[in-house]
Amino acid sequence: MAFVKDMLRMWAHSWKRFISIAMITLLGVAVLTGIYAGCRDAFRSTDRFFDAQGLHDVQVLSTAGLSNGDIAALRKVNGVAKVQAERSQEVTFDLDGRKSATMQEIGTDGIDQPYLQEGRMPKKAGEIAVTRKFIRDSGKRIGSRLTVTPESASSDTSDTNDTNGADGTNEASGTDEAPSFPTKLTIVGVVLDPQNLSNPDGYSAMTSFRSTATTDYTFFAPSDGVTGTLYTSATLLVKGAAAESTFDESYENTVKQVTDRIDGTVKTDRQKARRQELLDAGNKKIADARAEADKKFADAQSQIDANRQQFNQQVDQIVSMQAGAAAAGAAANGANAGAAAAAGATTPQLDETTRETMRETIIAASPELTQAKQQLDQAQSQLNEQKASTEQTLKTKENELKTSIPQVRWYVQDRQSLGGFSALKSDLDSIQSLGNAFPIVFLLVAVMMSLTAMARMVEEDRSLIGTYVGLGYGRLAVASRYLLFALLACLIGGGLGLIAGFLGIPAFLLVVLQGMYVMPGLRLEYDWLYGSLGIALFVVGVLAATIYACVQEMRQTPASLLRPKAPRAGSRILLERIRPVWNRMGFLSKVTARNIFRFKSRLIMTVGGVAGCTALIVCGLAINDTVADLGIKQYRDIYQYDLMVVSDDSDASAMRTKVASDGRVTSSLDVRIESGDLTVAGSGDGDSGKAGSSGSESIQLVAVPEKHLSDLGEMVTLQPVSSGILGTSGVGKTGSLKLDDDGVIVAQSAASALGVKAGSKVRLTNGDGVQATAKVSAVNRNLIGSDVYVSETYYAKLFDSKDAKNTKNSKSSEDSEALTWNAMLAKLSGSDTSQTDYAESLEEDSSVMKAVSCAHMADSFKFDLMGAVVALIVALAGGLALVVLFTLANTNVSERVREMATLKVLGFFDREVHHYVNREMMILTVMGVILGLPLGRLVGGMLTMALNMPSLYFEVEVKPLSYVIAAVATMAFALLVQLFVNPVLDRIDPISSLKSVE
Repeated sequence: MAFVKDMLRMWAHSWKRFISIAMITLLGVAVLTGIYAGCRDAFRSTDRFFDAQGLHDVQVLSTAGLSNGDIAALRKVNGVAKVQAERSQEVTFDLDGRKSATMQEIGTDGIDQPYLQEGRMPKKAGEIAVTRKFIRDSGKRIGSRLTVTPESASSDTSDTNDTNGADGTNEASGTDEAPSFPTKLTIVGVVLDPQNLSNPDGYSAMTSFRSTATTDYTFFAPSDGVTGTLYTSATLLVKGAAAESTFDESYENTVKQVTDRIDGTVKTDRQKARRQELLDAGNKKIADARAEADKKFADAQSQIDANRQQFNQQVDQIVSMQAGAAAAGAAANGANAGAAAAAGATTPQLDETTRETMRETIIAASPELTQAKQQLDQAQSQLNEQKASTEQTLKTKENELKTSIPQVRWYVQDRQSLGGFSALKSDLDSIQSLGNAFPIVFLLVAVMMSLTAMARMVEEDRSLIGTYVGLGYGRLAVASRYLLFALLACLIGGGLGLIAGFLGIPAFLLVVLQGMYVMPGLRLEYDWLYGSLGIALFVVGVLAATIYACVQEMRQTPASLLRPKAPRAGSRILLERIRPVWNRMGFLSKVTARNIFRFKSRLIMTVGGVAGCTALIVCGLAINDTVADLGIKQYRDIYQYDLMVVSDDSDASAMRTKVASDGRVTSSLDVRIESGDLTVAGSGDGDSGKAGSSGSESIQLVAVPEKHLSDLGEMVTLQPVSSGILGTSGVGKTGSLKLDDDGVIVAQSAASALGVKAGSKVRLTNGDGVQATAKVSAVNRNLIGSDVYVSETYYAKLFDSKDAKNTKNSKSSEDSEALTWNAMLAKLSGSDTSQTDYAESLEEDSSVMKAVSCAHMADSFKFDLMGAVVALIVALAGGLALVVLFTLANTNVSERVREMATLKVLGFFDREVHHYVNREMMILTVMGVILGLPLGRLVGGMLTMALNMPSLYFEVEVKPLSYVIAAVATMAFALLVQLFVNPVLDRIDPISSLKSVE
């Protein structure tokens, strides 16, 4: 009982150490669990929301629309649980200028169901539900009316609809009709689109670099009132996918199996079948036109023949009359009356030549007959010309039909293609990677501080330990006094850390997240396993340090422990050997130098602890500086062009004409831009490289005309890079990199994510889904986006040759054509504002699919979530620095009580004692800061390497101001600690402190 009472008294006496260990554990556990818990809560709530709304696992799009046959084929794919055919239509309306929207049919199969936020879901024709973004921008409310105008034709079906028959009609096929929605609309509800969780009332619009929306708004309408049998897309749910977390690799693998099956057979077969349907429909229209024309021509010919027959009959009648009259006159001159009567009653027989001569004579003699004959001949001639022209037109249509209908292409996409989904996932993944790295530093600092505090605590009780061991107490029982002390401190601190980690920090993160995304049903959850393991990790570390301190003392005999510990032997420090410096130092300065450098453990612990905390602050600020400069570096330094304009292939010429006619361009480069994939050759399944899968990255494939390869360097800064260590990279000289026909140039952002370097072999997938293995000639400096540059010749070699992989999807030799330059990189005149306005005006042109202003992208690029997390980490690092400095200062004072008492006996005033002690701490703090600044840069490099986000490369940047802030903050914490330490120095009693322990 006395042993326990003494242990409790010892614990109460060491309350400062107890608080220090508890606070360090609290901070460490909070960092370890807090960021993880916040991201996990967001992941889980979003996954529940996606499952409740039936967000599609796979989406299939087609350049020719989807027919009932396509939908039926998708339903037969193994692993598909449900298929929903969807119809949509792009419309425009007037809202402070021309705005566009997508009229989206609300599916009846439970897939991609909008989440009702206000009002009710539309049920009747003409009713719609809109997003909160539209309500905010338009000022309309539930019950407001809106009139929209359908666009002439969507890009998805314009290619296939342009198969005009001889009669000039324009239909996709004989039976398929494009979707059509009502144009007079009434708003009845406000909904959240599950495909886009961006918060319109927050600051999500700042992350516009990841926006993939092609229209300004989405309107949701019921099936009532929607016409058309041609579907815009098909959405699929995969069996077993709902049971997996949508953000886990197991979910991606489940979905990938189905997308591979679709890509393997269904896609190819249905592409061919759909194109054949369009060909058959075109041939049928031509055949119908020929039959109708033949009928019209036959009717016209019959009319002409009837008129000619009537004309001939009239002429023959006149011929007969004239021949009869001539015969009667001849009989009257030399015959009797009976003979004359007989001759008059009989028509003379004329040969054909005589009769034809008489016809011509009669027609020539009569203007009316002449005109009638000319009209008949002219009608026949015109009819013959029309027949020949129509036949020639139909034959031309037959010949042009095959080339006028392009190859039908399917695009099989998973959730990664949704801009809202991929943005949320990349944001949370990046923050979670920070949450996995920072606790390591906290744990190391906690172990160091625990070792310092517990070693001093054990050393103070040296004689008491010897007494207990001499009285027969076991060493384990004696050590338990300190082990239980450390354990209790860890458990209390860890418990409070769990509260902060599963409630405080997640609540803060989720407030920031909800400013960017709308996540219905969000709630905080506790993870017993992770929380217990978090505390256990720090308990093990602190107890290990305590055990080490106990073993170091208890290995001695009780007799040795009962005697005071022998003072350290005097020794010279290195500074004493530098005589010019040492001789010029004052007495107190020499004492300070000896105290600092003779006690190596104190030096290492103090400098190491301060350096670790400073490094954490620098690291957090480094991440903030790195993210803040991404947009400026990419869109002002790397991209030299001011404007990128992209159009559909069919509108490429019109787009270039439009841009040229505006007179804003000072120089330009025509290129071809396609969306594709880059996969490390030999990693994963070669049949399909999906974004998000292992070894695959979504890219923007940029083909450059052969004659203008040298002009690429004027539009994009080409700098070769080589991988470095700890987040560094070697950057070559600007302009030293050239695009040639021997390989492709890969962006650093994609190369870093996949481990690609110059000379590597990669598998490229172009916009048509054709795959080929390419050589990487160089890696170019690039921070945002994953561009892959390829020459026109090498592009043709990769995707048009017989050796290209997946040749079943390759174009045949007769179909191979020169590349269509569907994009333009241009330098503009004018200010940044005028360039942004010009890009916006271009997007309203029908020939322009997308216009991007680099000035706008540089100004609008924001990463607010990262900034909030960095602020949190810097705050926690500052708290850790304060606790570390407080622990070290108190340990320093407790070790030197007799020294401080001696100084007071010698006549030192309190302020002089303060200066004597604090000067050592400030010098050690400065040394820790000096070591921590470069250490923070290295740790920042390591952490930015861990931020492996899609299409982003974090080029570590630490501004001088960040170093100043970190140094000043650490020094300010050291000065604050002095305010707590100085009263302790004042309370030292010289008499009691100098009593002999013996």
